[in-house]
Amino acid sequence: MTAIDRLLNNYARQVRLPWAARSSGKERVWFAVYPPAEERRVRARLPQFEALTLEANHGWSTVDLTRLLPEWLAAHEYREDIFQEPEYFSANSELEDLAVERVRQACAGEESDAASVVAITGLATLFDFMRVSSLVERVEDCVRGRLLVLFPGEYAGNVYRFMDARDGFNYLAVPITSAENFINR
Repeated sequence: MTAIDRLLNNYARQVRLPWAARSSGKERVWFAVYPPAEERRVRARLPQFEALTLEANHGWSTVDLTRLLPEWLAAHEYREDIFQEPEYFSANSELEDLAVERVRQACAGEESDAASVVAITGLATLFDFMRVSSLVERVEDCVRGRLLVLFPGEYAGNVYRFMDARDGFNYLAVPITSAENFINR
């Protein structure tokens, strides 16, 4: 069984567990953690995550942030200058603000309710431009059902490391990993 198959099995187990109605925003966030090298394989298997969610009688929607950076750059007033001297480029908080807005819109959408999963994909494309921990902290208050963060990185000792490169952050989210017999709360 591959790591992605185990991740899917562990996700299937997690999504079928009863959901506590009175959980905090932090507890409504699930991190599906996988090695960054598996990003394309996980993305290719996204329909299986959706199918498992629907089989568990929950709704499903996705927020794909893959094109956020190129769309932002294409519309940027100083894009030509950025391309000429990329070493001086800084997205500051503008890119993160756009990501937060997209996730919040998905969480507030008609198809998103207390019994649905909103999945965030494409975070790897934003590596070095924004922090996942900051994004999650800014949207956790609008999560009505569950927020599934497809997280290329690692999880060990209650610490998440994005793309195996950044200093880790400790977060109260529920980790879903590809470890065998991974049982969660």
